[in-house]
Amino acid sequence: MADPRVFCVGRNYADHAREMGADGREPPFFFMKPASALFYEASLPYPEDTQDLHHEVELVLALGQGGTRIAAVNALNHVAAYGVGVDLTKRDRQAELKAKGQPWERAKAFDRSAPLSKLRPAAETGHPTAGAIRLSVNGAVRQNGDLSQMIWKPAEIIAELSNLWTLQPGDLIYTGTPAGVGPLVRGDHVKADIEGIGTLEFTVS
Repeated sequence: MADPRVFCVGRNYADHAREMGADGREPPFFFMKPASALFYEASLPYPEDTQDLHHEVELVLALGQGGTRIAAVNALNHVAAYGVGVDLTKRDRQAELKAKGQPWERAKAFDRSAPLSKLRPAAETGHPTAGAIRLSVNGAVRQNGDLSQMIWKPAEIIAELSNLWTLQPGDLIYTGTPAGVGPLVRGDHVKADIEGIGTLEFTVS
């Protein structure tokens, strides 16, 4: 089987969109990370090429079926499992790239930039439409939202992605983050959890 592709949705919670300088009403956009971005260990090395690493907790969809032009009404049938992910961003590099009108790969698509929890089968979790999504650093809560606050729902995300790419079994979709993103430093302990889905924990080394 080919390495999984990692699709990410930007600005999919209105409060986070405003936090990042948007008006909260524009549709989300997509970007990708390579398979080498996925990370499952308890100790995450602080990446090179940044002094401002930020966390973003996200619900992750794991596809069990692929397809193209998938109707939203059928899209959740393509989800095999759910997980808790963190999209790591080199915020200083991202700001530089934005200012130059250049692509974001250097800031978003680096190795180990997508920590991911153990996946839970959709047969166990159901297809969540609401539930707390939180991230804490050293015990202090930084992000505290609800899945119901997504602008585009998982079924709509899958449908739209399938109009742009032929989706494949094993593809992963990071569905966006609520407000409260912030910096991580060496020694920080990160705990991310989504109600009914699971927990992801790691320490920045």
